[in-house]
Amino acid sequence: MPFLRFKGFEKEKLQSVSPLIIEEFARIAEVSQEKVKLELLLVEQLTNSPLSLEIMMFPREQKQHDQIASTMNRILQKQGFQNVHIFFILLSPELYYKEGLPLQVKVSG
Repeated sequence: MPFLRFKGFEKEKLQSVSPLIIEEFARIAEVSQEKVKLELLLVEQLTNSPLSLEIMMFPREQKQHDQIASTMNRILQKQGFQNVHIFFILLSPELYYKEGLPLQVKVSG
């Protein structure tokens, strides 16, 4: 389920390194590789915007988020992508729906 959304990247260079990105992300986040989704968003820049990686996922321990960001930065730098802004958008299982049904039912006490 995690979505890794890249903005401003060259498609061919990103595709060539995508297997490694998926493998490393899945290992650190402790999810199967099949659940990791990579997207290249085509945006029209209105101002000078940096390359960015937006990671939408359920919360993990801070050390996992730190390790994911560090590892993704290292991989991208090796491909020539410099000064990439990496940020997380944390999703709530209670507010994530598949086919109109919540992924996790909130229990009220």
